[in-house]
Amino acid sequence: MQVPTMARIPPIFATQLIVLSLLSSFALILVQGEDNHDFVRAMDRDLLGLKKEKLSHFRLYWHDIVSGKNPSSIGVVKSPGNSSTFFGAVSMIDNPLTEKPELSSKLLGRAQGFYALASQHEFALLMAMNFHFVQGKYNGSTITVLGRNQVFNEVREMPVIGGSGLFRFARGYVEARTHTFTPSTGDAIVEYNCYVLHY
Repeated sequence: MQVPTMARIPPIFATQLIVLSLLSSFALILVQGEDNHDFVRAMDRDLLGLKKEKLSHFRLYWHDIVSGKNPSSIGVVKSPGNSSTFFGAVSMIDNPLTEKPELSSKLLGRAQGFYALASQHEFALLMAMNFHFVQGKYNGSTITVLGRNQVFNEVREMPVIGGSGLFRFARGYVEARTHTFTPSTGDAIVEYNCYVLHY
């Protein structure tokens, strides 16, 4: 008597065959669903209240305070090696942004984020920070800066990669210039000129 073909398939192989069939069916459903693009749609800018794009220039002063009882910049990771560039060191920041170089001048916002020593061969930072504004119509809005800061250059340029509030869809760049640096404390004041395209 002839045994049916399915009876000759070992149980483990049969289970694998069923799972493979189910996965193939699922993959086919996913591929067919890609044509629909149900999760994305084109939008009219007016629906989000986006009017004409404008270019704004902000000048502010960034205070990196590492000394004293209440520093605004705190090292959270020390450089693991003995590199002269302190490669790998990371500091978290909540630095005041003021209208003039004096810390006592009008507070415009805070730079919140981190910077890390990202080069083995020169003193260069990876900077990731939000400029969170606290004044006027920009109160609560942010500009996000992410880039390379070669601190011993006279002018350093970093991109603005986005923002929130009145700076949704923002793009542009910032120029950083060291105003003062105090070697004995490590404190620095940096002038930032921000050129931002936004709605």
